[in-house]
Amino acid sequence: MATRKIAVLVGSMRRESFTRKLAKQLMLLAPPTLELEIVEIGQLPMYNQDDETDAPPPAWSEFRDRIHEADGILFATPEYNRSLPGVLKNAIDVGSRPYGKAAWTGKPCAVVSNSPGALGGFGANHAVRQTLVFLNMPCMQSPEAYIGGIADKFDGDALKDDGLRTFLTQFMECYATWVERHAD
Repeated sequence: MATRKIAVLVGSMRRESFTRKLAKQLMLLAPPTLELEIVEIGQLPMYNQDDETDAPPPAWSEFRDRIHEADGILFATPEYNRSLPGVLKNAIDVGSRPYGKAAWTGKPCAVVSNSPGALGGFGANHAVRQTLVFLNMPCMQSPEAYIGGIADKFDGDALKDDGLRTFLTQFMECYATWVERHAD
């Protein structure tokens, strides 16, 4: 199998974000066939179609180029009010334009959600998935990753839950297979 470049989008801007810690663990646990890199989304100006000109905001162009270069996408998101955070929705919107030239089209993806509560970001996970259908992104269906009780899973940046580590390793192995199956 070839090495595949995976863009990781982290839907939390908080300095001590559990979502970022979780994304970094996924990157560490991924098989060597995946080369994962976090693509920052916090600097993206809010999407406004009026700015979609021959010279869109440079941050949009840079972001779109990074997504175009990726072989797959891994979305890591917390849950805000039973849905996805605005920063992640904005990144999805920016990458979906200009119309007919979406950076996302055909990119194999997976979604990992988390929350301090028991549901593990179920609402956020499915809100992201709903947009992915429209964007024609083959999203890994199983295993699903809803990580509940996230606040108790880490000691600093270190994952202290061995059961979760095992699950995340299996998740990333499945994702590597998914990417290979759907990559161009």
